[in-house]
Amino acid sequence: MNAFELLRLALSRLRTSRLRAALTMLGVVIGVASVVALVGVGQGTTANITSRLAGLGTNLLTISPTGRTSTSPLTLEDAAAIARVDGIAAVAPELQTSTSIVAGTKTTTTSVIGTSAAYAQVRAYDVWQGSFLTDALTDRGLRVAVLGATTASDLGLDASSIGSTIQVGGLPFTVIGILQPKGGSGFQNPDDQVLVPLAAVSKYFVAGDSIRTIGVSVASADQMTEATNAITALLRDRHELAATAAADFQVFNQTQLLDAASSISATLTLLLGGIASISLVVGGIGIMNIMLVSVRERTREIGIRKAVGARGRDILAQFLIEALTLSLLGGLIGIVLGLAVSALIGQLAGWGFQFNPATVAAAVLFSLAVGVVFGVWPARMAARLDPISALRYE
Repeated sequence: MNAFELLRLALSRLRTSRLRAALTMLGVVIGVASVVALVGVGQGTTANITSRLAGLGTNLLTISPTGRTSTSPLTLEDAAAIARVDGIAAVAPELQTSTSIVAGTKTTTTSVIGTSAAYAQVRAYDVWQGSFLTDALTDRGLRVAVLGATTASDLGLDASSIGSTIQVGGLPFTVIGILQPKGGSGFQNPDDQVLVPLAAVSKYFVAGDSIRTIGVSVASADQMTEATNAITALLRDRHELAATAAADFQVFNQTQLLDAASSISATLTLLLGGIASISLVVGGIGIMNIMLVSVRERTREIGIRKAVGARGRDILAQFLIEALTLSLLGGLIGIVLGLAVSALIGQLAGWGFQFNPATVAAAVLFSLAVGVVFGVWPARMAARLDPISALRYE
């Protein structure tokens, strides 16, 4: 008997007991749907985290002082020296404070970042309306401001507000631009900030000539490690640190954070998939249970088939194909259901639908494996039945 005929017999048998077949497949459906949905959610989370981190800057290095800022702070001269290092595309010194912003009758409190014209390139910002800070504006320390998308929304400002005046810490600043939203929320939302010339912040809000952070955009991702080492050596020399002395600054590599976040997300995705696969094992046990019942119910049928010439391997193949059909149908239904759930969660969470053919292929193979593993024992029992005893069975 060929495989096509065995499949036809298996489908015919399932049609005669639709309710039992449906309930048997339910465990596999739930298991496969859980695996596909949870893996999809994990992949969506990974993609979302990666895109958020990548949106913070292009090949970004962030240099900040350690706890000993009072003795050796970062300075504008440090930033200028770093800009001359080979492989550096742009450098943006940053000085931050937090104060109230007033536009008409609306008020919000947010971060005010004093920086240079290179900030847009370093932090990968695009202007939605108006223009960004220029070298001429920052060199003169004029009171101009570029608003993040969230800040502009909180203040009720739009495209028509370019050129209007807002109060930053009680001082008038002219709005020259509004940034494209990056997407973010909570603490340190990249869309909730006001950018002004660094000289204006140091003059009106923060005393001293030190800076909080230096953002560095490296020309190529392949040069990140080389640039990090060069900047470290340069700053140690400028700060006159001995070879054995601890650095009074730290260079943070965004690529390392991306790699760490991807690794953690991949581990969590694997863990979620492993937990969900437990339900597949439960579904397989259900298939084995039903197949054992089926063997007992069809003992006489098996005896008749053997009496007319069916071999043990024919009986084995018949019951194994039935188990595989149950698991495969359940797996296909579970894949469709899991993809639907994953798409729904992706839309609600904001990262969209994440489809990975490898996950679908793995789910199909897993469901087939469940059919084989949990169908072999009942099939072997059926194949080993003695035809004479089977024919006498009532």
